[in-house]
Amino acid sequence: QVQLVESGGGSVQAGGPLRLSCAVSGYTVSSSCMGWFRQSPGKEREGVAATYTRGGVIYNTYYADSVKGRFTISSDNAKNTLYLQMNSLKPEDTGMYYCAATSLCGSGSWNNVAIFNYWGQGTQVTVSS
Repeated sequence: QVQLVESGGGSVQAGGPLRLSCAVSGYTVSSSCMGWFRQSPGKEREGVAATYTRGGVIYNTYYADSVKGRFTISSDNAKNTLYLQMNSLKPEDTGMYYCAATSLCGSGSWNNVAIFNYWGQGTQVTVSS
């Protein structure tokens, strides 16, 4: 059974950092496409970042334009855990953050919620101004 469990969310002031973690079981982070998505009330779920890895080698990482230069996606293959380091947070980064897994993604699909088979329950991030 595949399980994705996010943690690390919380409340932070604008400009501050947070690091989200996603502990994965029943699925191999080192040979998959792993993504972070977020959703705010009244808005659609949007892709934040994703990484495509095969045999432990990172083939590609993808970022939404709104987070480039501020967020970094990474993984620890030994721990089978995905991370999202978020720096210089802005109030518009507020939302529920989800990690997701699928077998394959590319530049045209990494932020498409429909291609991800497995989802975590989410962790809330609130950024105050």
